[in-house]
Amino acid sequence: MGIIAKPIGYLLMGIYKLVGNYGLSLIILTFLVKLILYPLYAKQIKSSADMAEMSEKAQDIQRRYANDREKMNEEMQKLYAETGFNPMSGCLPMLIQFPIIMGLFALLRNPMKYMPASETMMFANHESFLWIKDLAQPDMWILPIAAGLATFFAFSMNSAMTMQQPGAPAGQAKAMNAIMKYFFPLSILWLARSYPAGLAIYWAGGQIMQIFFNLRINKIREKINEEKEQKKLVQRAEKELARKKRARMKGSNQ
Repeated sequence: MGIIAKPIGYLLMGIYKLVGNYGLSLIILTFLVKLILYPLYAKQIKSSADMAEMSEKAQDIQRRYANDREKMNEEMQKLYAETGFNPMSGCLPMLIQFPIIMGLFALLRNPMKYMPASETMMFANHESFLWIKDLAQPDMWILPIAAGLATFFAFSMNSAMTMQQPGAPAGQAKAMNAIMKYFFPLSILWLARSYPAGLAIYWAGGQIMQIFFNLRINKIREKINEEKEQKKLVQRAEKELARKKRARMKGSNQ
């Protein structure tokens, strides 16, 4: 994780030199990282919407060619080629985000390991911020509760948006999602009581920003769905016009 943690460590140090407050520097770092990752979140939402549409078409192909595996694979490849859809496109944003998040965790758990040796930064890590006396030590209640609540709302919004998509998980998967809705935030609350307060600030701040991202992403999703519905209406109208045109031509030929 040092490959990711070290550059972010230099960025954190640069921010600290500008603002002179370690807690505020962590908040600015959180904002910058989430802002950089926002296009990936938006791309992931678009990919999930495309995947939902492709799922409907793929299921239709599977029904039509259930007894002909070779023809089914051929039609699936043709579908991907015609639409330009990449089955791995939805996974790519998550794969990019994961090492960045892990690098941030490594940095904020042990800042001096990933930043240049500096007496200033060594003391900065132990600065007080608001009610927190030492950012290198855990905050036992306020930050963990804030992190848990922010995670709950962000996770709930993500789940709600996922369930609104065609082909959303049902049955056992839906029940598991409902369990995770509560288990994950409670786990974050518990773990944050052992994290350095600086790391809890990053997680709580990041989840609060994620809530606002979700509101924006939900609008993007609604716009995508509206465009798809309009496209379907246009296609239906074109088919109806073509049908009427064929009927008129047939009538004139008789």
